[in-house]
Amino acid sequence: MPEHHHDISYILNHLGEDHASYFNAVAPPIIQTSNFCFDTVAEMRTALQDEMGGYLYSRGLNPTVDILRKKLAALDGAEDALVFNNGAAAVFSGIMANVKSGDHILSVHHPYTWTSHLFDKILSRFGITVTYADGTDTEGFISQIKENTRLIYLESPNSWWLDIQDLEAIGKVARQKGIVTMIDNTFCSPLYQRPIDYGIDIVMQTATKYISGHSDTLGGVLTGSHAMMRKIFLSEYLCAGNGIQPFNAWLLLRGLRTLPSRLERITRTTQAVLAYLKSEPAVESILFPLDPSFPQYQLAQKQMKGACGLISFYIKAASAEKIEGFCNELKAFRMAVSWGGHESLVIPKCVSIPHNEFNPNDPNHRLIRLYLGLEDAEFLIADLSNAFKGI
Repeated sequence: MPEHHHDISYILNHLGEDHASYFNAVAPPIIQTSNFCFDTVAEMRTALQDEMGGYLYSRGLNPTVDILRKKLAALDGAEDALVFNNGAAAVFSGIMANVKSGDHILSVHHPYTWTSHLFDKILSRFGITVTYADGTDTEGFISQIKENTRLIYLESPNSWWLDIQDLEAIGKVARQKGIVTMIDNTFCSPLYQRPIDYGIDIVMQTATKYISGHSDTLGGVLTGSHAMMRKIFLSEYLCAGNGIQPFNAWLLLRGLRTLPSRLERITRTTQAVLAYLKSEPAVESILFPLDPSFPQYQLAQKQMKGACGLISFYIKAASAEKIEGFCNELKAFRMAVSWGGHESLVIPKCVSIPHNEFNPNDPNHRLIRLYLGLEDAEFLIADLSNAFKGI
């Protein structure tokens, strides 16, 4: 099927799989081994000289993980991929491999919590500086590039305010200046956005979310060129030992099989809940990239094939107690971080704000994020409607 090798159906169901090598089993096996043996000293010598060239030790390459790597790279339109134990590990390795003491990083505002921690608490100890800038203002963002900027970090869309960046414009400038670009693409998944097509060097996604789809394993992914993945593999990946384990990789392979179907269903549910929220009097405004009310709607249409799952909205509430009451009343939505699984979730921004600091005049204190899972839209809307009665 070489003529179809870029089709999603081929990638998810055939690419990287060699059934004859594992007893014609339909599902690839979990190669649960710590190391691999050799017939000759010469073979072992070759493996020791290049751990990315063959199987030596499962801290490096493993056959189950390799099937997953091939599929994830192809989905992103990338040459290669590395898979980590979780998203934070992927972020850590991708960034650490590309900066040194004295370098500068330009990042969007409010990246993922553990990305911020890496920038503020860890890299600062080694003479690496970080500037946070508004990625929605492309010219203003680019103007923050310095002579010693070595990495630009993007997150599009952001997981709370859903801000997006002009990937093509930023990628072009970065290439001209020899600056590595890296993006957190977890919101969209490869099915709805392929940043490499717009000139981004390293694409990260937390496979814990949509790739898994079942809230039963963690995972993090980096995709990019062979050279970049090799650079990361031979340093941070092997040294930190934070590559994914074979069983967890197998769970992600299982999740990939249904990725398009799950995203299609979640997209339909998202549109239904979005329409309901826009009609709800207790909702001040909503944030969703592919809704015409979104400030960056046209840019979202240009670089995103779709959007689903996460909706943020500002609730009309005069106190934190009212917001908490609304969230506590929800029964179909579990209160939890993360997203991408089968279950719908809710999290209010005020969960991290002490009551005595709550300010109803600050919209961000009244921000609530919903994740819409695989339940029926009517089931979720009925639950929301009941909870809004208390506002």
